[in-house]
Amino acid sequence: MTASAERCCILIPCLNEEGAIGRVVGEALALGLPVIVVDDGSDDRTPEIVGALPVTLLRHATRRGKGEALRTGFREVLRQGFDAVVTMDGDGQHLASDIPAIVAASRQFPGSIVIGARILDRQQQPPGRRRANAVADWGISCACAQPIADTQSGQRLYPRAVLDLVDIPAEHFVFEAALLITACRERGTRVVSVPIASRYEGDFRVSHFNPVRDVTRITVYTVGRVFHYGNFLASYRRSRSAPTIVGATESREPRTAH
Repeated sequence: MTASAERCCILIPCLNEEGAIGRVVGEALALGLPVIVVDDGSDDRTPEIVGALPVTLLRHATRRGKGEALRTGFREVLRQGFDAVVTMDGDGQHLASDIPAIVAASRQFPGSIVIGARILDRQQQPPGRRRANAVADWGISCACAQPIADTQSGQRLYPRAVLDLVDIPAEHFVFEAALLITACRERGTRVVSVPIASRYEGDFRVSHFNPVRDVTRITVYTVGRVFHYGNFLASYRRSRSAPTIVGATESREPRTAH
């Protein structure tokens, strides 16, 4: 990747990913960006594999959930003085080859959160997951008071201003939704998306995401935030315009939340 004036790194939270983590980290390193890996208490060979690679490896002694793994990683990103971070999962569903387009979108829309939105090859998504993601997009977009494509994607670029929200009170998979909502509503952060492929075929391990438990947690948090910020109708109307998608045939400027 071409160097930028801003210092950016890659953050990979992982748990029991020995089958994929070597390839995932290797492809990330090939981009020439520093890589931070947070192991959330794996009991397989994941730490051993990552430890042999030229990365910053942080380990939790016990499993603390994805939210806490991201929080640990963000603190290290801030400690090392980076201006932005791209997150990606360790199971191989996110490709490092999508990161240059995400970084380019960040340069086009400085200060924005950039999401790698799984809107290409959507037929790969199981129907139940596709419906659940659509509901989540509707609810979280409303809570953010701006339209967002693929609110559930874990491949994102966060600018420094959002990393400063590291201590928001949210855990597990709720943490990523909380970052979006808080950044949009309290920092006026815009969210743009870059199309990436939906990848559900292949030899992936069973997801750590529990559809019933985690969707319930995210829903409860989102509804609470909607009531907290108030003026539901205004938020809903702002969320109904088209999301900004960089690289699509049509894109339009997002509305800034107030």
